[in-house]
Amino acid sequence: MTKVTIYTTPTCVYCKMAKAMFQEKGVQYEEKDVATDLKAREEMVNKSGQLGVPVIDVGGKVVVGFDKQRLLDLLGLK
Repeated sequence: MTKVTIYTTPTCVYCKMAKAMFQEKGVQYEEKDVATDLKAREEMVNKSGQLGVPVIDVGGKVVVGFDKQRLLDLLGLK
């Protein structure tokens, strides 16, 4: 399956929605908390040019925000 990394903060509602969708669909993902992990924050900004979360990397394609349909399309899911 495609490697999925989600950059989050603990209070982000859209991050929680994305993680819930991944769990519902059985998608394994790596979570990086950019509130406490400065290296992850720098990595996220380098990938997306954004400080807002979530930033979701799906096999090298970056999605900023929780765009459910785009994520499902990238993952090949319905």
